[in-house]
Amino acid sequence: MRRMATALLLAVVAGSAQAQSEPVHQSSPPRRTVAEKDWGPWLGPFRQQLVPSLMQDFGERYLYAEANRKLGPPKAGEQRVVFLGDSITDRWDLAASFPGKPYINRGIGSQVTSQMLLRFHQDVVALRPKAVVILAGVNDIQGFLQQETPEQIETNWEAMADLADRHGIAVVFGSLLPVNNYTEQAKDVLKERRPETLRALNAWLRQFCATRGYVYADYAAALVDAQGLMQRPLTEDGVHPLKPGYARMAPIAQAAIERATAKQVRR
Repeated sequence: MRRMATALLLAVVAGSAQAQSEPVHQSSPPRRTVAEKDWGPWLGPFRQQLVPSLMQDFGERYLYAEANRKLGPPKAGEQRVVFLGDSITDRWDLAASFPGKPYINRGIGSQVTSQMLLRFHQDVVALRPKAVVILAGVNDIQGFLQQETPEQIETNWEAMADLADRHGIAVVFGSLLPVNNYTEQAKDVLKERRPETLRALNAWLRQFCATRGYVYADYAAALVDAQGLMQRPLTEDGVHPLKPGYARMAPIAQAAIERATAKQVRR
């Protein structure tokens, strides 16, 4: 019995020594393959320029960090509202559309819903607004930064709403705007942002707002033409409204804000 145990021990030791003497081959990280696409002479270089900063701060929280610090808390009785979104929000001159209103623009061009979710605490919650107006998702559909399904967009909308609820902020969701391809500048828009996808997401968002008790600001109804696209005089590039487009959106947003904050008071 002792000899058998000794032999077994020697075999184990020998096997261990052999294992230690053999080189360890570490497996390589999985290869990441990305289907590249020609984004054109403007979007292509812009996308390349974005990548290094997104690797450090995907939410781009640094862009409004200083402005938020300088803003400070709301004054007594201030009905502060934050507009959160992408370039459609960023280009919106809130001071012109809502004179005298303490409305804060926190739009960032080219952003997708997952980025807005990452910066929601800093750019919305920390500013202590009465309400947030969220207009987001059109870049997700384009796939400019990452490929996303409609369900992923809906999940990000829901997560932002949950954060607002948790911090007592009234929620307004703006409908995704219609798009068009009526100009040379807009010729490829419908290939990247399919109108039927926009309409389906808007239908989901309208129902989500009704179920949760949020206010749905139906910008699309005020901008769409008989073909289901954005009216030609309201945009040059097929995506971003011109001043007449924002002029139609402003009273819809204001009415939605008033309804949302009134609901909040009644709770």
